[in-house]
Amino acid sequence: MKFKALGAEFVGTFMLMASVLGAAFYSFGAPGGAAGIIGVALSIGLTVMALAYSIGHISGGHYNPAVTLGLVAGGRFPMGDAIGYIIAQCLGAVAACAVFTIIGNTGTTFAANGYDNLSMLKAGLVPVFVIEFVLTAFFLIVIMGATRATAAAGFAPIAIGLTLTAIHLMSIPISNASVNPARSLGSAVFGGPEALLQVWVFWAAPILGGVAGALIYKWLDDEA
Repeated sequence: MKFKALGAEFVGTFMLMASVLGAAFYSFGAPGGAAGIIGVALSIGLTVMALAYSIGHISGGHYNPAVTLGLVAGGRFPMGDAIGYIIAQCLGAVAACAVFTIIGNTGTTFAANGYDNLSMLKAGLVPVFVIEFVLTAFFLIVIMGATRATAAAGFAPIAIGLTLTAIHLMSIPISNASVNPARSLGSAVFGGPEALLQVWVFWAAPILGGVAGALIYKWLDDEA
């Protein structure tokens, strides 16, 4: 495995996490007016798009354990490299959270994903699990389709970034939008006992959804 690829996954996940935290912590209370859910969704979508164009070629631009394992299930990535990628992604997310503890004004839950008290709409475990599963499956379908060999060159980052924006618009009120176990782990480490107790949901649902989405795409596209 190339160490530069692991470094790119660390940097990419760090910046993905920072895009969520920076918008969530500070744009809601900006003196000029809160950016709100739209601001957070655009922040992560544009960041992932920029990362895909700039350093995505180094590692494939996963930045997400559910994406890595989904691509393994879809035959696009070797299982032997997955563990290293996932470790790098988790370290990048936790490192970004550590930086934001220095910046401050992070809130008590550190933008953690969750259900019941950690859900903006007080959604329970079942709806949170379902939306995380379904939207991660949708995300993998888009990723695999946009990056297929016959896809138009140069447009995959746009499709992936806009899809992630849409996912956040749909799911922030329900689960605070994860679809990424590393992102959830980072917040949970700093977000308190309740966030840590619930973080399993944001590993199980996105990973299962990612694998399901990859398998659905393989069934849909005979050339996958």
